[in-house]
Amino acid sequence: MPEVSAGPPGRPGAAAPAPPAHQPAPAPAPAPAPAPARNPVNPSNPETTSNAVAPPSRPSQPARVSYSGAKIVGTAQLPASLSTVVFPQGAASTGIPKHSGSLGIDGLPQSKTNGKSLLGTLWAPKYDRYIGDAPGQCNSTVAPSGGFPWGDRTASNTNPYTSAPVTGVVRSYTFEISRGYLAPDGVELEVLYVNGAYPGPTIEANWGDTIQVTVTNSITGPEEGTALHWHGLLQQASPFEDGVPGITQCPVAPGQTFTYTFNADLYGTSWYHSHYSAQSAGGVLGAIIIHGPQNAVYDEDLGPVILSDYFHEDYNTLVADVMSTDLSKIGPFSDNNLINGKGFYDCSSMEDNSTCTPNAGLSKFQFNSGESYRLRLINAGAAATQLFSIDNHTLTVIAYDFVPIQPYTTDVVTLGVGQRADVIVHATASPSSAVWMRSIIPPRCGRTQQPVGLGIVYYQNANTTSEPTSQAWPIDETQCANDPLSQTVPYVPITPPHSSTTVQVDLNFEINATGHFLWTMDGSTFRTDYNDPILPLAIAGNDSFPEEWNVYNFGSNTSFTIVVNNDSPLVHPMHIHGHNMFVLNEGNGRWDGSVVNPSNPMRRDVVQLRPGGYMAFQLNADNPGVWPFHCHIAWHVSAGLYMNILERTDLLPAVEVPSSVSNLCNAWSAFTAEGPIDQIDSGLRKRSHSHHLGRHKHANIVRRTL
Repeated sequence: MPEVSAGPPGRPGAAAPAPPAHQPAPAPAPAPAPAPARNPVNPSNPETTSNAVAPPSRPSQPARVSYSGAKIVGTAQLPASLSTVVFPQGAASTGIPKHSGSLGIDGLPQSKTNGKSLLGTLWAPKYDRYIGDAPGQCNSTVAPSGGFPWGDRTASNTNPYTSAPVTGVVRSYTFEISRGYLAPDGVELEVLYVNGAYPGPTIEANWGDTIQVTVTNSITGPEEGTALHWHGLLQQASPFEDGVPGITQCPVAPGQTFTYTFNADLYGTSWYHSHYSAQSAGGVLGAIIIHGPQNAVYDEDLGPVILSDYFHEDYNTLVADVMSTDLSKIGPFSDNNLINGKGFYDCSSMEDNSTCTPNAGLSKFQFNSGESYRLRLINAGAAATQLFSIDNHTLTVIAYDFVPIQPYTTDVVTLGVGQRADVIVHATASPSSAVWMRSIIPPRCGRTQQPVGLGIVYYQNANTTSEPTSQAWPIDETQCANDPLSQTVPYVPITPPHSSTTVQVDLNFEINATGHFLWTMDGSTFRTDYNDPILPLAIAGNDSFPEEWNVYNFGSNTSFTIVVNNDSPLVHPMHIHGHNMFVLNEGNGRWDGSVVNPSNPMRRDVVQLRPGGYMAFQLNADNPGVWPFHCHIAWHVSAGLYMNILERTDLLPAVEVPSSVSNLCNAWSAFTAEGPIDQIDSGLRKRSHSHHLGRHKHANIVRRTL
């Protein structure tokens, strides 16, 4: 008989029953490196502001919940006793969390909270229309005397997918990924960061430039691989630069260096992040700004505003919990919500001896009355949807993801993980004003103990140590979806061509016979092999792959439609690599075949898939390669919510495998041959390895040809 058991409090890395051979057992996370001596620091003044609210209490150790019995598939088979365990809701609050003193006074210097990052400070960089432009020209669309770097291309007359410029300019960056100690919200932790900064350095380029990033893996204590993904960029003719281990490359092994080279083939706002396990949740991320034609004017570009849920536990432990048989831990609750990597924490709620400094410091922004500002919003979190707003100010949305749109005005912008929005804010308040910037995690769309992320907007005559008293806009905390497709219309109209085939993909979950919770696409949970990336195998002539690699071969189809049906009660931000999707429709229930704005449907690289809903999208198969399509919630990817689109196999043989990619795999094979590597989630760190371009030897080979 199936059994549900609640035992004593679980511990990270506790032993789990061995799963079947096709699903390697999750291994315990490695022990963290010794931390410096830490003493709790508590607020000396228990008083709070009048609009402060206490955070929900956090149980020190929830009771372990496990399951044994026949496989459970979907909510219809899920016992009520497990439903509230695996699908709990987060905290609901829009008030200012508990604190003492003024939140305008920083309790820690920037070097302690964010290392070498300047984001969130009043001296953070501001941006011109393009690199090389004269300052102060953002409110003009007039070309300079020498023309724009992208020539005569405009936001209204240029198809960016067929007419991207080539400037011949190379923008070079050098990144070192390592561990260090920071306190982004006042709680001192060991983090992963890029060049000693959290968030990492911002990449800036003009449309048509070449971006070159040399990455050195200096992660120690313990060592692990890494790989960087350049979110939203098409990588046409450069599929090996997409940065996905097990798909386009082997990981960059510890102590090794790899140089990514790719085109700035779209323009707008995006971000880079590690695609190795859930490493991005540990801090390996940063913004990308690519300047291009304007579809709206403004006075000043204030640059990235990065929104992120934040966890005090290290990512390896979190992933080990997610992949364990303790069902109470499969959806981690974040500890905080940050804006540009900054926040504060109620130190009186600490239950261990961690160092905690009250009112560590919030992100601050400067407005001048009567001027207008571009903000580049990025949801770079691990799991939670964000609702962004600025008290008493409306937001004019001018772009979503890498797609300029017809501007429209709203009070609140909804962003799923991986999504971006470029907005213009008009500074309509008085010169002495100070107002809250807010990013809220709604309880249905993210699990968190502290849902309110805060920043402060100071006008030119405001006291920059004061705490605002402004009131929040009303928000709908039950809504996880983006704004209606009818409201988000691309600035450049593009009509999708005839679709030659339509594929239905059912998204669901299962608790397998060994008690592991997994996500599935068409009943298959994704696993990959870091030693055997799929793209080189496909170029070498393979047309069938292990079932758990979830490869969908669209052959020589030139355009096709995918309909994803969400049979789960959670929202999923679904991200496509190598493309912008034509979003034909999305909503509740099942697709009826109708298309919103068929002559110019919305285009994005991330779409919020509603709980119990659908999304229908079309791709132009103009980019030969293997392109991941996956949920951008870190824990869902770890548990298998991922498929690969094999595109234009008729053209793939002409793609040459760079020697640098082969060298990566040789170095990774040498590293994995040194001794056991913890296998935690959907990425495998295999020991023995034959030549990575040869035909693989697996038992469960399938061919999904569509």
